[in-house]
Amino acid sequence: MVDYKVTDISEHMSFLEMMDVLNEQLINKGEEPVAFDHDCREGICGMCSMYINGEAHGPDRGVTTCQLHMRMFKDGDTITIEPFRAKAFPVIKDLVVDRSSFDRIQHAGGYISVNTSGNTQDANAIPISKYAADEAMDAATCIGCGACVASCKNASAMLFVGAKVSQYALLPQGRIEAVDRVKNMVAQMDLEGFGNCTNTGACEIECPKGISLENIARMNREYLSAHIKD
Repeated sequence: MVDYKVTDISEHMSFLEMMDVLNEQLINKGEEPVAFDHDCREGICGMCSMYINGEAHGPDRGVTTCQLHMRMFKDGDTITIEPFRAKAFPVIKDLVVDRSSFDRIQHAGGYISVNTSGNTQDANAIPISKYAADEAMDAATCIGCGACVASCKNASAMLFVGAKVSQYALLPQGRIEAVDRVKNMVAQMDLEGFGNCTNTGACEIECPKGISLENIARMNREYLSAHIKD
């Protein structure tokens, strides 16, 4: 851990803007800047994952680190910043971790096979209840930031995987490969070294998109059903 004193910080700055100021001050002094991930800075990409004062994405709720503002802290506060810590999220440098394990889980089953030969069925021709559509959209809002893993005492990825399984399981387009999808994604999750869920609920509380624990329950049902059908 390294202590840095940062000056000229406005309460209206985002947390990442504060990090930019810190790095600019370090560079001006000839020191190496602190490496951290960022991209859209609009709460969409999930890249800005930091563990701030013992909480994923910091003390605010329903926001990513880039949406966290310095007014959440007091002038003169000491802020402790750490990378997300999990076996499946190895630290690359400073606050940057490798979250490609999430990509590999997606590759294992987070897709549907679609006929693109020119005879593709119009999606609007498939009747879907509003309940199912709303539930699927709620699950699909997961941005894969990894806050669920960072918040879990077991470093479990079940909220992430549950959301990705759910967004397909709730729609008819996803039912065709439902059995293989849940089995393959859960197997890859275990292979990556994530822990298991013990229903603590910290993942749902810290999730910037409010992904519900109901998605874990749905994934468990899908997984059990897939093995019964074997």
